[in-house]
Amino acid sequence: MAEERVRAATADEAYWKAQAERMRKLLHSGDVSRETMDRAAAETRRTQAARQSADHAVEQARSELEAARAALSYSGSPAQSVNPAAKIAVRAPTGGRVLSVPHESEGPVSPGQALIEIGNTRALEVEVEVLSADAVRIEPGMRVLFERWGSVQPLEGRVRRIEPVAFAKVSALGVEEQRVLVLVTITSPEPEWRRLGDRYRVEASFILWEADSVLRVPASALFRHDQGWAVFVVEENIARRRQVEVGRRNARFAHVLDGLKEDDVVIVHPDDSVEEGALVKAR
Repeated sequence: MAEERVRAATADEAYWKAQAERMRKLLHSGDVSRETMDRAAAETRRTQAARQSADHAVEQARSELEAARAALSYSGSPAQSVNPAAKIAVRAPTGGRVLSVPHESEGPVSPGQALIEIGNTRALEVEVEVLSADAVRIEPGMRVLFERWGSVQPLEGRVRRIEPVAFAKVSALGVEEQRVLVLVTITSPEPEWRRLGDRYRVEASFILWEADSVLRVPASALFRHDQGWAVFVVEENIARRRQVEVGRRNARFAHVLDGLKEDDVVIVHPDDSVEEGALVKAR
């Protein structure tokens, strides 16, 4: 039936192609109007589309026929009833370790349904969920440290890709956050992390900036003063306020650019009782 529809559509297309060609010649001689010519051209395009659709219907019918034959050969056939233990070999596209078996029991499966999940556990990468506000500060090639993965020694990695699309996720405190997946390649030697597996948990620290021989001060020693930062330095048991220039900082330390030198003693947690010239004693 599908093939007969192709023959009918082909004949219809050929007729309107001839009509369009005839109308084009009559248009040049002035015997037909432009509207008649346009209608013939439109019918030509319509019949061409109908013929292409009929061709696709034939291909679809052939695929359905092959699927029906395949199903018939393994369902209810005399060979199947004689040898019910007959099996079909399903080959994996690659080698690896079986990570999961989504379909464990015997029974019918749909085309494209996952049977087993296979992965190469020697080529793991880490997916890190970060806030979108933090993701804009991360760049490919940045160094990453993995901690609390099961060993005291941290692992190292490099940022491979920052996904361009964020997704919403509710935090443990019930706050909806926009997060971004950052893909990190593990660069530590494989024997150090061979105990890791698929979907294991690690904690990642991204090294946004690093330098050697950095003078730093505890972040809790800093306080605002005169539109800048200051610390209290202990000189002969006397608290002296000193203006400092701070570079990069994190939750624990601040990079001191100017105002302090190595071995200066600072008050780590100055409260309201500490002021310029106050007598202090170390605890």
